[in-house]
Amino acid sequence: MPRHQLSLRTKLIYAAPALPLAMLGLPLLVILPDFWAGPMHMNLVTVGFVLTAVRIFDVIVDPAIGRFSDLSQSRFGRRKPFMAVAMPVAAVGAIGLFFPPHGAGAVWLFVFYALVTWGWTALSLPYWAWGAELSDDYTERQRITSLREGGTIIGILISAIAPVALGITSHVGQAHLLSLLTIGLATPFVLLALLRVRDPLPIRRAAPAGLRATLGLLAANAPFRRLILAWAVNGLANGLPAALILIVFDQILHAPKASGPLLLVYFAAGVLSVPLWLKASARIGKHLTWAGAMAMSGIAFAFVPAILHVPHVLILFGIISVFTGAGLGADFTIPPAIQADVVDVDEAASGEQRAGIYFAAATMAQKAGNALAPGLAFPVLGLVGFSTRGGNDLAQDATLMVLYCGIPATLKLVAAAIMWRFPIDRAAQQELRATIAAQA
Repeated sequence: MPRHQLSLRTKLIYAAPALPLAMLGLPLLVILPDFWAGPMHMNLVTVGFVLTAVRIFDVIVDPAIGRFSDLSQSRFGRRKPFMAVAMPVAAVGAIGLFFPPHGAGAVWLFVFYALVTWGWTALSLPYWAWGAELSDDYTERQRITSLREGGTIIGILISAIAPVALGITSHVGQAHLLSLLTIGLATPFVLLALLRVRDPLPIRRAAPAGLRATLGLLAANAPFRRLILAWAVNGLANGLPAALILIVFDQILHAPKASGPLLLVYFAAGVLSVPLWLKASARIGKHLTWAGAMAMSGIAFAFVPAILHVPHVLILFGIISVFTGAGLGADFTIPPAIQADVVDVDEAASGEQRAGIYFAAATMAQKAGNALAPGLAFPVLGLVGFSTRGGNDLAQDATLMVLYCGIPATLKLVAAAIMWRFPIDRAAQQELRATIAAQA
C-alpha cells in the first residue's frame, strides 16, 4: 500500500525524540573522559582504553541491530519493540555512568558505557529506519528527515546552552544536568512516538536473505556505495574542525571565550537553514542540494586563512560560521532522506525492506570519518612540534590551519563532486517505487 503524505502533527511526534537523543552527545563525547579522570580519579589512559574497547564492538553491534530490526516481526511493528526495550537500557546506562558509587572502577565504566552506547544504538538505528519507511514519496521523505534532524541540531544547542544559562560550570554538574534532562525528555517523547505513529509492516516479496547475500546486495548497490563514500568523506571534513576549533580559538585567534558565542551562531545557522534546504531539495533534487551545500561550506572554509590578520576578525569568522553552519543543516537533514531512496534500489532488487542494515552501514561510515579526524590531526600536530601551551612558529601554526580548514575545504569539494552525478533523482525514485509496486 503506498505511503505518501503524513500530517504535520504526525511528523512532529515522530521527530520529537531526536531532540533529547542529541543532548546526550555532549556529556558522552566531551565531559565523560574528564569526569572519570577527574572526580572519579581514574587514570586517563585507562579511561581511554575502556571507552575505545566498548566502541570496537560497534563493528558487530551496529549491523546486528540493524539486521535484527529488519527481520523482526510483531503486532507492534518491526522498529517499535527495539526502541521500547532500548530506552530503559540506555537510561540505566546513563545513570550508572554519571552517578557512579564511590570507588567505581574500570569494570563499572565498561558496563555502563556499553549499556548507554549500545542502548542508544538499539534506539537510534530502528528510529532512523522507521523514518525511512513512513513515506514512499521523494519530497515527503525530506520533510520527515528535516524535522527530525532539525530537532537533533536544537538538542545539541540546548545541551550547550542549558548549563551556561543555569550557571553550572563544573563538568560534574553539567553531566548530571544533561543526563537527567535527556532521560526526562526522551521518556515521554519516545513513548508518544511509539503510541501515536504507525510502524508499517513490510510486504514480504521474498524470503529474507542470509548474511552473506545481504552484504553482497549492499556491496552491489552502486548508489549506496556512492552515498556512503560521500558520507565518510564529509564526516572527516566535519570532524577535523570539530576536533581543532578550541585550539584555533586559543592559539590562532587568541580569543578562547569567543568560541561559545560563535559555536552558537554556527548551530543556530544550521537550524534556521533547514527550511531553505527543504525548499531547494523539492525544486532541484536532494543530491544536487547537498552537493551545493557542501561546496558552499568548502568555499567558506577556504576563506578562514584570509581573515586571520584583518580588523574585526571575529565578526568575519562569525559570517563564515553562518555559511558553514548552514552547510551543517544540509549535512544533517539531506543524506538520511537520500538513504531512504537508496533502500528502494535494494528493495526493488531483493524484495526485502531492510532500511535497518543500511542505516547501520551509514552510521559506521560516519563514525569512521569522525574517529579518523582526531587520529589524523593530533599526531600530525605532534610531528611538527605544535604545543597547545603556545610558543608555536609560523610553520606549526600553518599546519594547524591546514588541518582545521585547508583539508576540510578540499574534502567538502570532493564529497560534493561525488554526489553531483548521483543517479537517483525524483524521476528515478518514482520508477523504483513503480517497480516495487509491480512486484507486490
